[in-house]
Amino acid sequence: MLFLFAIPYGLGAGAIDASVNHYVANNYSGSVMNFLHCFYGVGAVISPSIMALALKYARWNEGYRWTAFLQTGILIVCILSLPLWKKNEEARSDEIADSAGIRETLKVPGVVLTLVAFFAYCAGEATCFLWTPSYFAGTRAGLSDELIASFGSLVFGGLMLGRLISGFVSNKLGDRLLIRIGIIVEIVGIMLVAMPIGGYLAAAAGFVIIGTGMGPVYPAIQHMAPTNFGKRHSAAVIGLQMASAYVGSTFMPMVFGHLQQNIGIGIMPVYLLIFAALNIGMLELTYRTIQKQPR
Repeated sequence: MLFLFAIPYGLGAGAIDASVNHYVANNYSGSVMNFLHCFYGVGAVISPSIMALALKYARWNEGYRWTAFLQTGILIVCILSLPLWKKNEEARSDEIADSAGIRETLKVPGVVLTLVAFFAYCAGEATCFLWTPSYFAGTRAGLSDELIASFGSLVFGGLMLGRLISGFVSNKLGDRLLIRIGIIVEIVGIMLVAMPIGGYLAAAAGFVIIGTGMGPVYPAIQHMAPTNFGKRHSAAVIGLQMASAYVGSTFMPMVFGHLQQNIGIGIMPVYLLIFAALNIGMLELTYRTIQKQPR
């Protein structure tokens, strides 16, 4: 039943992701986009606490029930706000009617490069989400199970911090510079994790820094879509970016799982570094490709 329900849940989550990102990218500043994704981090940090309370005071399935109540509340707010969305859609009806399809959008110079960049970003992000506790378990001896489990929130906390900071500075720095700074910070964090330092504090700080650096990358790429490819293509571009992101999130942590089984989990910093380099490389190629196109 869990597998069955995961299908409509995933379809709904993907639709919400793509539509909300498209709406914000076309109507609000980069600051709002970063704050939007910052609160994704807030939810991700809170959710383990909901389950912890359920395990302490009730049963594990109560955690899912309480989350369902919260999501029902969000649904009610969305239904009540429908008139506001419809009002804005009527004002933009010509733009919406003129939106390009997926096949046409894929032919736009730079779009495919952006999809590869998004794939690389989410490959690194999801690998951190799923394998950070295992990295500490495999490379740091003598840690308690509770402490190892808590390391799963390091990257989420870093993401939240990075997006919060970016929300205040993104309008001044711009999306491209913010991405460059973010990936440099991410690489510094990866290097810190890779350093042969005893104990776990340096590596823990490294994962927080990795998350902080990753923070502005996802929102900024989404926010740039209308500027880079025009409003006519922005809806399709953002939808394709989300699809590419989920491909990276779904398969690359699994690939890492097979690699670490054969080589050892100590290769995690190298794995993350490869995707960080691919991410920035594809984005820089995208910028150059776009600059060569006639306005």
